[in-house]
Amino acid sequence: MAAPTEITCTNLSGKFVMNKSLSDDTDPMLALQGLSWLTRTAIRLATVVLTIKEYKQDDVYHIDITSVASGLTTTQENRTLDWEEREHADRIFGNCRGKSRLWKAGEFKMEGPGSEEDAAFLQAHKLKDGQTDSKFLDDEHVQSLVKNVDDAGGWQAEMVWGFEEVNGERRYTRRVVVWKNAEFQRVRLVYDYKGPPEKQDNDEAHLAYGEE
Repeated sequence: MAAPTEITCTNLSGKFVMNKSLSDDTDPMLALQGLSWLTRTAIRLATVVLTIKEYKQDDVYHIDITSVASGLTTTQENRTLDWEEREHADRIFGNCRGKSRLWKAGEFKMEGPGSEEDAAFLQAHKLKDGQTDSKFLDDEHVQSLVKNVDDAGGWQAEMVWGFEEVNGERRYTRRVVVWKNAEFQRVRLVYDYKGPPEKQDNDEAHLAYGEE
């Protein structure tokens, strides 16, 4: 299902399901991040559902995400868009340090160690082949930089969220580049919008790579 125009990176609350037929293959990226074949297989077979709640507090945007992968674990991603580093212990990706912020069209600055082609991909100027043109539909996007701090880790990832036209429909997407040593992988994830999140009884204003 296409995302309505009122769903944006500053109004992202809703439920989203990863569309694997429209997304790039994640297996090479997950392998570069050190995930085992068994874990990668489970992720490939799982249905990934994101329940997102975005709100503003003290003039700073917060995005809380509950990520459920069928047959795997439920994880919580809580992001504060102030570009301050925070620690996060992830059950799949290990111990990470990350930061997130909003950026507007024309103001992007890549923070990772990548190439001009990586920057073009993250800004949605090109698809992962580096040749096919593409573009974001809106002016505001979310950027995250995450570094794995485990002794056996050594990878870092940069991610940009936005909205693109995919097969004629407006879709929420995440573009990810992962670097480790001299290797890299680029992946675009495409999501189906499934409507507003269910209201919880204790609901108050207060999906990897997250921050706590």
